[in-house]
Amino acid sequence: MKLGVFTVLFSDKNLDEMLDHVASKGIEAVELGTGGFPGDAHCKVDELLADEQKQKEFMEKIESRGLIVSALSCHGNPLHPQKRIAEKADTLFDKTVELAGKLGIPVVNTFSGCPGDHEDAKYPNWPVAPWPTEFQEILKWQWEEKIIPYWKEKAACAEKHQVKIGLELHGGFSVHTPATLLRLREACGPAIGANLDPSHMWWQGIDPVESIKILGRENAIHHFHAKDTVIDQPNVNRNGITDMTSYDDMQNRAWYFRTVGFGHDAKVWADMISMLRLYGYDYVVSIEHEDGLMSIDEGFTKAVNTLQPVMVKESVGDMWWA
Repeated sequence: MKLGVFTVLFSDKNLDEMLDHVASKGIEAVELGTGGFPGDAHCKVDELLADEQKQKEFMEKIESRGLIVSALSCHGNPLHPQKRIAEKADTLFDKTVELAGKLGIPVVNTFSGCPGDHEDAKYPNWPVAPWPTEFQEILKWQWEEKIIPYWKEKAACAEKHQVKIGLELHGGFSVHTPATLLRLREACGPAIGANLDPSHMWWQGIDPVESIKILGRENAIHHFHAKDTVIDQPNVNRNGITDMTSYDDMQNRAWYFRTVGFGHDAKVWADMISMLRLYGYDYVVSIEHEDGLMSIDEGFTKAVNTLQPVMVKESVGDMWWA
């Protein structure tokens, strides 16, 4: 396994500065944004697609520092009911898949998106309750008319470019749990998998170790994020887990993101790393820093220091004891 970082946190640095910085910390892989919510500070998709020499120079910069690219990420909402928003995300996704194929990058990460509740809707609708029954009707329409048809087409496109799709399980989007990921994968094929982020499991009440088992049995983990979460139970009692309190009002939120090791201790992270290996994941653990209590450098460094001792680097080989 390799320790990586989602480089959006270093968007103030140019590509060379960012690569030098993360390599100096012992990072082995970078996850690069191509636009959408992550921005494109380190990977200009249109420029690279238009020039094979730039593609070569781009990869040489990364590889010369002993790094790999674990994924290209273009998180957006390609199912947004407003066409201008959906089309922008859709076009970016297609370009990102094409670029990943040309550069030999095996994974493209994004969100599943979330549609509206009818053809003339203006805003996404995220049903999370089975009653009143209108919510079930909305959910059925979304999956049958929007979600499955869209991702079936995109899965075929990704397979053509020899790229896997890592959908981040994230609240507010149609694919947000192991069950919804597996539902889409069953309908669209094995190109669809998870970019599994334990921080989003914790706040939904899902044990990340168990989510690894559920998805790992189906070989459905394509990428893995490392981000932590604190659950503030008194605020959960007041607000519930679908808390709409602003992220910057951390004292009053039911949950909030922390850097690795500041929501759950190293043993919990060791359990997740071990479970990933048990179920055949031998790829990148990509640090994502969204901690409102620490600077970028402090949070990133502490995450590296927590994860490095628990990473599994070598396969066991023969079991000499049995």
